[in-house]
Amino acid sequence: MPWQESSAASEQHRFIEAWLRGEETVAALCRRFGISRKTGYKRINRFKAWGYDGLGDRSRAPHTHPNATPVAVAQQVIAMKQAHPTWGPKKVIAMLATAQPTVSWPAPSTAGAILQRAGLVTPRRHRRRTAAWQAPFTAATVANDVWCLDFKGWFRTTNGTRIDPLTVQDATSRYLLACRGLTQPRGPEVRRVLERVLREYGLPRAIRTDNGPPFASLALGGLSALAVWWIKLGIRPERIAPGHPEQNGRLERLHRTLKAETTTPPQANPRRQQRVFDTFRHGYNDQRPHEALGQQPPARVYRPSDRAYPRRLRSPEYGRDVTVRKVRTNGQIRWHGALIYLSETLRGEPVGLVPQDDRYWTIQYGPLQLGRLDAQTGQVLPTPTTVLPMSPV
Repeated sequence: MPWQESSAASEQHRFIEAWLRGEETVAALCRRFGISRKTGYKRINRFKAWGYDGLGDRSRAPHTHPNATPVAVAQQVIAMKQAHPTWGPKKVIAMLATAQPTVSWPAPSTAGAILQRAGLVTPRRHRRRTAAWQAPFTAATVANDVWCLDFKGWFRTTNGTRIDPLTVQDATSRYLLACRGLTQPRGPEVRRVLERVLREYGLPRAIRTDNGPPFASLALGGLSALAVWWIKLGIRPERIAPGHPEQNGRLERLHRTLKAETTTPPQANPRRQQRVFDTFRHGYNDQRPHEALGQQPPARVYRPSDRAYPRRLRSPEYGRDVTVRKVRTNGQIRWHGALIYLSETLRGEPVGLVPQDDRYWTIQYGPLQLGRLDAQTGQVLPTPTTVLPMSPV
């Protein structure tokens, strides 16, 4: 039987004191205390070796751990995490292995346990995810197939200035092409930032955004001035479904990291905040390992586009089977002697009309099918915008 549960240490002290008095044999003492002779002799031998310090239950954990992470290695794991608080154990180990390839680094799961014991892991609440909406998006298989463009939620610097961070990311390589804090999140400001990016890196095949301004509007087909500009550059505009940010999930994940590393706390003014954005962009592109890239930083994967920014913009051209009308400055076109309003967003641009039957015509601007024209009533009927493949430029 084991020692009494209530106080094993005190029972062992009483056993040793009775043995020291020498009034009973060891066998008799063991029967009185309800233990085996093996246990009795073990306690006596421990008392002989260590005195009363040898009494009480001792840890059964092994004294040595052949597979334990060396203290110096664990300290480097902790130091890397402290230098990059938003990195997980996979990125921490990938960066350490790149810097010191000859060291035997622990597995990411072991690194995670080390960081958890050090109090450097924040539990994350798991959220239920909605299945992605099936949309005819351009497949992002190589760099510059698709660029993702969006604003991260606005905030104020400590001097009260509102900042709307605009981010532009290549979907395939995750390369952060731009991270610019704008004080006015409007179309002209976005165009100035994006024009610099396009001149530096070339043209993507498609640009994917959400449905908010200035990327979309309430005009026919949700067309915005930015979308018209992209089409004239030979870039296919794409918009995710309303209420489905997961369709731009790579950019949404970037925004979570951006917020954690650059806006909490915000800087004193827009200039200092931009310097923090620039530092983040450099670290994100050139240092931060990315799991989807085999723990390589995006800069090792991204290559500029072979489609250079053109010297002049070109309006869309249409086939011989398409009837073309030029949109007037007031957004109207002339059709069979009547003026029909389409959209001021398209002023000065050629639109195409393709007959569906004797009554209805499809209204098209470049690769976008914007709506239908009822030739009998002269009404423009909005329809879901359809994006057709664009011819290579």
